[in-house]
Amino acid sequence: MKLVGLFRAAAFLCAITTAGTASADIVLSESNNPGIQIDTRLTDLLSRERIALGKLNAARLERLANLPATERFEKTKPAKVVYSRDWLDAFPPAKGNASWRCLAEALYFEARGESVRGQFAVAEVILNRVDSGRFPNSVCGVIRQGTGKRYQCQFTYTCDGHAEKIHEPAAYTRVGKVARLMLDGAERRLTSGATHYHTKAVSPRWSRTFPRTATIGVHHFYRMPTKLSRR
Repeated sequence: MKLVGLFRAAAFLCAITTAGTASADIVLSESNNPGIQIDTRLTDLLSRERIALGKLNAARLERLANLPATERFEKTKPAKVVYSRDWLDAFPPAKGNASWRCLAEALYFEARGESVRGQFAVAEVILNRVDSGRFPNSVCGVIRQGTGKRYQCQFTYTCDGHAEKIHEPAAYTRVGKVARLMLDGAERRLTSGATHYHTKAVSPRWSRTFPRTATIGVHHFYRMPTKLSRR
């Protein structure tokens, strides 16, 4: 902001010198010459930038200068998701932190056989739980909730006794892109805030009281009833 002010002052003084009368010459000393001050300020800023960059090691500078496509993924995400395999396949393979790995894994084991729309829907449920306040406040926490406790795991694959191995790399790559898009803020417009789902092959007790919000592929989706406050 101060630099902008200096530019404005320079423009103002320049206007005075060019528009003034012939009998009113204005002489600026170096001490109050805005051009000199701006040059000094810019030199100071560039010097600080060089010092800051000098504190970064070569490897860090290399990463900053050559970000891989996966790290640029969120910068190129579309404003609106198109739920088609061709659209999704056009994105580069995705990578990420622990939250991304947990979500990609959950989508692989819970929905890799579903359509792209169905995979996004399952991702919505997981992220809706993270945001709800009634479940753990992290992606990995939501997915692993109850794991290790008999009949209490929230996602079957975490406690079905089978080793969690990726045997279909192409399917994992695809759901990894879904996970990346969702974590990067893609819209959630499929399940109307659903926090639960189950396959059509089962009928859990809670499904009789939870309002159903959508049916996509082999899954029914539900939203947890809002607790009414007592007055």
